[in-house]
Amino acid sequence: MLVRDAMSTVVLTIGPTHTLRQAAALMSARRVGAAVVHDPDAGGIGILTERDILNSVGVGQNPDTEPVHAHTTTDVVFATPSWTLEEAAGAMSHGGFRHLIVLDRGEPAGLVSVRDIIRCWAAAPPRRHAEQLSA
Repeated sequence: MLVRDAMSTVVLTIGPTHTLRQAAALMSARRVGAAVVHDPDAGGIGILTERDILNSVGVGQNPDTEPVHAHTTTDVVFATPSWTLEEAAGAMSHGGFRHLIVLDRGEPAGLVSVRDIIRCWAAAPPRRHAEQLSA
């Protein structure tokens, strides 16, 4: 199964000057755990996750004044729609993150999360062992 089969194609995109509270409200309303941050001045495409907001609030920063750009991850690992779910899961495991921005021809085409991958794998028929196949 490929990333294109699992990814969400409706992507929340926010700007770098949104506050963390605005980002959290938008993410909550859309029921998503991450948003693509489009910031042409800081290199283009980044990601803000619920963990970023939680960490900011946890250290006492004010979500009403704290700007998204101060918490955006810009050193992003991008997937392509043709990656396998195994490749996406490996990149997430290696990098220690739960979301990947999916780029198609250099533009955000979707997001894939650990939850998306688990949903697909849970719905797939179980794999049979090699011994069972040769019997």
